[in-house]
Amino acid sequence: MKQGLGTQLRHLIELLDGAVEAAYVEAGLNYRPRYTPVMRALAAVDALTIGEIAAQAGITQPAATQTVAVMVKEGLLVTSAGKQDGRQKMVRLSEAGREMLPRLQQCWQATAAAANSLDAQLPYPLSATLANAIDALQAESFGERIRAANRIREASV
Repeated sequence: MKQGLGTQLRHLIELLDGAVEAAYVEAGLNYRPRYTPVMRALAAVDALTIGEIAAQAGITQPAATQTVAVMVKEGLLVTSAGKQDGRQKMVRLSEAGREMLPRLQQCWQATAAAANSLDAQLPYPLSATLANAIDALQAESFGERIRAANRIREASV
């Protein structure tokens, strides 16, 4: 039986994230792959809002909020009230987060090399295929596609 798209994607993420997380453990880092978009966004700046992190990282605001909260508990980030708007939360790397960056950057380089190796082995580079899929879904969401398929099915009944 052919696996569904969601099942395949979850399995792919398990394979990728599991290996990346193991690489962090091997490097002596207490760090999860889901932190990387946030760490990369904050690596070159003093502070960002949650919305700015989400935009720079290419993740949703709820995902950024949840990840930042976990990273604060882990001691990798600190937050403070915004200077111009006290309701806005400013996020920065903690001292521990800054100290971890050089080793993380080495891991990120190794991960990028591994991704390039995988892309080279495939008939169609996974990175390009994923980028194309994201573009197509931003043009027409999967929900819209499901509704269209249901309308076609209902019209043929």
